[in-house]
Amino acid sequence: MNFTIITHVLHKKEETHLYGYGPYVWEMNIWFKYVDQVSIVAPLLKDKVGNIDLAYQHPELNFQEVPALALTTPVGILRSLLFLPLVSWRTYKAMQTADHIHLRCPGNMGLLGCLVQILFPNKTKTAKYAGNWDPKSKQPLAYRIQKYILSNTFLTKNMQVLVYGDWENQSKNIKPFFTATYSVSEKESIEKPSLDPVIELIFVGSLVKGKNPMYAIRLAEKLIKKGKNVVLNIYGEGVEKEILRDYIKVNQLENHVLLHGNQNQDIIKKAYKKSHFVVLPSKSEGWPKAIAEGMFWGCVPVATKVSCVPFMLDYGNRGILLDMDLEKDVIQLEEILENEKAFFSKSKLALEWSQNYTTTVFETEIKKILTE
Repeated sequence: MNFTIITHVLHKKEETHLYGYGPYVWEMNIWFKYVDQVSIVAPLLKDKVGNIDLAYQHPELNFQEVPALALTTPVGILRSLLFLPLVSWRTYKAMQTADHIHLRCPGNMGLLGCLVQILFPNKTKTAKYAGNWDPKSKQPLAYRIQKYILSNTFLTKNMQVLVYGDWENQSKNIKPFFTATYSVSEKESIEKPSLDPVIELIFVGSLVKGKNPMYAIRLAEKLIKKGKNVVLNIYGEGVEKEILRDYIKVNQLENHVLLHGNQNQDIIKKAYKKSHFVVLPSKSEGWPKAIAEGMFWGCVPVATKVSCVPFMLDYGNRGILLDMDLEKDVIQLEEILENEKAFFSKSKLALEWSQNYTTTVFETEIKKILTE
């Protein structure tokens, strides 16, 4: 089987290895176990490989470089229009020789892939929609178009669209799914430390406005001002980093809010294990890996009511759903900080739920999709 991926993920090359964003490549390497050949159509960077990058693992891998498509600025739109014929042609040619077409959505390449796949109604196809599938959520036009095409059984045939959450009134194309990071063998009975003397919070994600790391800092700051000994460890990189660093300095939070940058999975795992809460005040999510990972190690999740997050937190029974009102959210945190029994109860429930979603279960489901 020639398994062909159309993705916007930016790739890097080092010697004979091809690298991409670690969590995505890790997942794709599981798909690759059940295919003979892999073809990837995606943009390529000349940057050096970083801590968060991971190498693809497959002996028969063909990479087809295309220019990155960017539609957020006038210059980007003009450049993308100039390159669109080339990118479309290479996408079409890759699909023409594919046995299984796999789209990564939402994204600019995903949008193009959604349009081109219409020309191949008889080919077996999957799409991983890693964003928020909630039909009621407000989303950019490009995202709405992708969701419409993927759902439409006239335009999109022979397709399984893997989405996060189980939503009502969906077409037969749509398949509720999940993701995972840890294996069955990694399961542990975690005993969290007491909330005294230090309360440890962790944020893992890109330092961008959409992930809202500033809100996590302001939550920690409010608790500190109320006399709580809070430490917030932030893992990730992004355009907001300097803004966050300046805020930390100006407000004299250096001893309480620590920026660690991108770190490998082992370091992140150790950080989860010693943390009490995992915080993600994100504006939009699909399946928030940071929340699921933190819960796997007994962290009580503190997250916004987006996508399938309310389901993950059992509507507040195994976590805290943020109202995005600083005063109200601080009160929610204070209530659990002053009741260790409630904290440990939510921690246990979070761990038990998340440890159902292991890589073993994930791989079994991927194998079913590819072999049925």
